[in-house]
Amino acid sequence: MAAAPMSFAFTLLAACISVLHHAPAAAAAAPANQTAGFLDCLAASLPAGVVYTHASRSYQSVLESSIKNLLFDTPDTPTPVAVVEATDASHVQAAVRCGVRHGVPVRSRSGGHDYEGLSYRSLDAALAFAVVDMAGGALRAVRVDVRGQTAWVGSGATLGEVYYAIANKTSRLGFPGSVGPTVGIGGFLSGGGFGLMLRKHGLGSDLVVDATIVDAKGRLVDRAAMGEDLFWAIRGGGGGNFGIVLSWKLRLVPVPATVTVFTVHRSRNQSATDLLTKWQRVAPSLPSDAFLRVVVQNQNAQFESLFLGTRAGLVAAMADTFPELGVTASDCIEMTWIQSVLYFAFYGTGKPLEMLLDRGTGKPDRYFKAKSDYVQEPMPSQVWESTWSWLLKDGAGLLILDPYGAEMARVAPAATPFPHRQALYNIQYYGFWSESGAAAAEKHMGWIRGLYGEMEPYVSKNPRGAYVNYRDLDLGVNDDGDGAGGVARASYEKARVWGEAYFKANFGRLAAVKAKVDPDNYFKNEQSIPPLPS
Repeated sequence: MAAAPMSFAFTLLAACISVLHHAPAAAAAAPANQTAGFLDCLAASLPAGVVYTHASRSYQSVLESSIKNLLFDTPDTPTPVAVVEATDASHVQAAVRCGVRHGVPVRSRSGGHDYEGLSYRSLDAALAFAVVDMAGGALRAVRVDVRGQTAWVGSGATLGEVYYAIANKTSRLGFPGSVGPTVGIGGFLSGGGFGLMLRKHGLGSDLVVDATIVDAKGRLVDRAAMGEDLFWAIRGGGGGNFGIVLSWKLRLVPVPATVTVFTVHRSRNQSATDLLTKWQRVAPSLPSDAFLRVVVQNQNAQFESLFLGTRAGLVAAMADTFPELGVTASDCIEMTWIQSVLYFAFYGTGKPLEMLLDRGTGKPDRYFKAKSDYVQEPMPSQVWESTWSWLLKDGAGLLILDPYGAEMARVAPAATPFPHRQALYNIQYYGFWSESGAAAAEKHMGWIRGLYGEMEPYVSKNPRGAYVNYRDLDLGVNDDGDGAGGVARASYEKARVWGEAYFKANFGRLAAVKAKVDPDNYFKNEQSIPPLPS
């Protein structure tokens, strides 16, 4: 496949890609009595029309409604024995209670953007599991309180729906979510969640002031009832670990009447190597109102900026700190904050606000794979020169560089589970393709894994860091680990490999919380936090 234009490729990323219909996937094998008992329990506990099993005519369309990656929509993909389209807290509680009673784990799905598909698939064909989908009813509601500058949002709401609800109430409040409007708020906040206002307001999870969660006993509890340890863990400790978070109370942030954006392209032969080299020092040290990211694809670097202020302020900031980029007033566009959300989500001006309500439930049409890194010290220019060569290879994808600094760096790494506060910037390696077959997958995954390997000397170490919302099973997967003693200890030690990449020293505390609130490890997947062995 010819390399996509940079704006098109990043639009795919920003929308987190919609995925193609494949043949119905394989059902997970499991003891018949175990599965039958679970399904009977669901039928007795939930209203008709909420539960979809393999016998249901709509099962496949319901399952695929939030699948975003063709890699996980194949005839061989182990699929859930049931999908519960929950529209009320009681539906989630019933599903968890039935699952615990019959030994069938339940996984939760808000937007379906888990990069490895673990919210709706398993790696183990012998595992019977179910999915609670929260994209409907009260679990998708957004209630904005302008006077209190807060919002209660259901985990099934998308970021686009949250932005839309805020904008319909006020033009002077916002929320620092990501550029992808179809991303579910539940998964976004569970992993910390960063976006274009992170240098001013930090992570999305930093603004969570309350939440409701269904725990491993099927109880519905809020912050006061769950306790501060669990409240700490759910704000960045990754989804699917401690229970099913149904709703979040967010503190909204003030936004100015006018913000300014630009997108400028600089090619390799327009000194892009030197610009990238300097960007590493400039972007993390800009004033907190300024955010300057880079998308690197083909032989071009696309510099994108959101500035919480006027055109004159952005031009002056660039002239003072990064004159080599050559940003002029004509490159900059003034708009409202919500217009900037549309600008970065859909690459252009004049887009209707209603586009934010599209959940991206069309048929999938792309395969993708991503990996991530954190950079603590600026890379030398020769690394960027080498990277251009990688971007010429067959199967090449793109890189996204998101700067930290400012508010991010002022928060202690242990304040929440997200530990990468002191990094200069995050790298996302992103590969995507449309050709089916093992050869195409091997080519594109080989590219992303090869470049990731080349970068090892220049990124964070001991451990090499990764962002949990860019989930990557290459880092490792769990053993079953439900035994006691040495079995549990061995499973925990194996999980530390990937767990410390995501959470560094916070992994131990997360495992301790897990042992306290879910000691039997009911909520689990291939990369879930294991209970800390006693």
